[in-house]
Amino acid sequence: MVLKDDTWIWVFIENPEKNEKIVGQKEAKSNIPFIPAYKSKEEALQCMNLLARHPGSIYEAQAILYEDLARYAADNGFMIFILDGFGTITEKIKL
Repeated sequence: MVLKDDTWIWVFIENPEKNEKIVGQKEAKSNIPFIPAYKSKEEALQCMNLLARHPGSIYEAQAILYEDLARYAADNGFMIFILDGFGTITEKIKL
């Protein structure tokens, strides 16, 4: 997948509309913090139960421009991992 600044990708938002934040995870093997991102809403929703979640929080898949996600990830020390609908990492982006 070629990501340009104006490419829309899907991420999970924790507690939308109330102290919302983009959901980050940690890779089990390397302990690297990353934001899981998906090419489509359908792929994101297929992976929702694979997320490590905080009890009592609400999670929602939302589209975001790659440019905005890249800025957020860089500012907060995350990599971006593009995942498929099975949760397999297809691309790792270090910013």
